[in-house]
Amino acid sequence: MSGNTFGNLFAVTNFGESHGPAIGCVIDGCPPGMVLSEADIQPDLDRRRPGTSRHVTQRNEPDAVEILSGVYEGKTTGTPICLLIKNTDQRSKDYGNILQTFRPGHADYTYWHKYGIRDPRGGGRSSARLTAPMVAAGAVAKKWLFEQYGTKFRGCMSQIGEVSIPFESWEHVPNNPFYAPAADVSALENYMDALRKAGDSCGARIRVTASGVPVGLGEPLFDKMDAEIAYAMMGINAVKGVEIGAGFESVVQRGTTHGDSLSPQGFKSNNAGGVLGGITTGQDLEVLIAIKPTSSIITPRESIDVNGQSTEVVTKGRHDPCVGIRATPIAEAMLALVVMEHALRQRAQCGDVKLAVGPIPGSVSQV
Repeated sequence: MSGNTFGNLFAVTNFGESHGPAIGCVIDGCPPGMVLSEADIQPDLDRRRPGTSRHVTQRNEPDAVEILSGVYEGKTTGTPICLLIKNTDQRSKDYGNILQTFRPGHADYTYWHKYGIRDPRGGGRSSARLTAPMVAAGAVAKKWLFEQYGTKFRGCMSQIGEVSIPFESWEHVPNNPFYAPAADVSALENYMDALRKAGDSCGARIRVTASGVPVGLGEPLFDKMDAEIAYAMMGINAVKGVEIGAGFESVVQRGTTHGDSLSPQGFKSNNAGGVLGGITTGQDLEVLIAIKPTSSIITPRESIDVNGQSTEVVTKGRHDPCVGIRATPIAEAMLALVVMEHALRQRAQCGDVKLAVGPIPGSVSQV
């Protein structure tokens, strides 16, 4: 009922607030026997954490993860895994001026009316800081899926504000603060510097993919793989749109183009984004997400207070001028959690089988 748990067979319950003592999650349903340590999780958290460049919030959190349960002698036991990330660099005083007002674009207004109380410090429960535990849980899912199927997840930024980023190579993505698939990101740096000086913010488009996905994951009706992916991506803070495969470009395609032809060697294209009838084809899952401009900006904006009176709001504190810059590892994690859920569901429904990875339908082999 409370909406803090994602998944059923691989259930991740997220807890904490932006300025509380800690944030974290409990993973229930991780298969036993997998070697797991903090070192398997930390790299993805380091990719998401704040303070890594001048283009993101300067809140300096190490985001060091601790495994509190569910692992014995270095292996998962099948019992709940509790992951804890301590908050160490809160500046709650920055939010003293908004205790009685609602920031435009934030959840202040809706939280107040839903609960009758809200934590204004950094957005409290509605803060994007709460994506860190999901990244940690996603790292666990990624490890299991890679060991079982060789599944890999990766993402990149394809647009920031009005600036499109042509794809050059995946090898460039880890070498710049934007996760851009391009060698030269100077234009992006100049764009962000100008945006910050103007006291404004912008949105972004993020591409995330999964390769080595088994054929046959997903359900034919309400629990379609692509429907579950869209649900997961819309659960990420600031995401306002999701595309699978060709997405909205499907509108201008003809049937002769959009339908992915098959040959003995496999599919000839991937407009479907790796999903047909809600079930994976073995091709790469291809997802695009649209992220709105950051709502926390220093430019004064019109709003109201808790008494309904007109007021002006200036959001102080340390904020990302584009939350999309750190969204790539978050999107990867949520995609991994969806694939993990369906992989476990497939094992439960069809027995201990390992689906052949590849584009040719019907290729199922026993373990």
